[in-house]
Amino acid sequence: MSYKTNHKIDGFFEYVVPPLEGFWWQDGIEGMDYTKKDKLSFISLIRLPDFITKEDVEWAKEQARQKKKKDYSQVEFFTYDEGLCVQCLHIGTYDDEPKTTAKMHQYMQEQGYFLDINDMRYHHEIYISDPRKCDPSKLKTVIRHPIKER
Repeated sequence: MSYKTNHKIDGFFEYVVPPLEGFWWQDGIEGMDYTKKDKLSFISLIRLPDFITKEDVEWAKEQARQKKKKDYSQVEFFTYDEGLCVQCLHIGTYDDEPKTTAKMHQYMQEQGYFLDINDMRYHHEIYISDPRKCDPSKLKTVIRHPIKER
């Protein structure tokens, strides 16, 4: 909302905020074990336009802290080069994702690739649907898994 304040951002244009995204991993587990949800860790993300800088994010954190009287110190600006991935649009509940990822992994292997989830490359989800407003059987989630060549 900086365009409504004295804080001006070079190259600013009004844009639609992209959907929420999440990186998921499990410490001590190679790949993803969907039967061990209690071991899941995550980072929530919102993609930003290219004109937003680290300084703009720091300014926004301070504005939000002053206005909301909350601690936003864990919010950070970072870039991430995802690299080579296989992705699929999953339609259905989050609990049904393993069926989709199994198909993704079969396709990946048929194409000569290996799964490359590790401590630097994550299971990545992009939440197209809002679970508060959508029937769970119709949720749309883009799932990305990092891969590498054989």
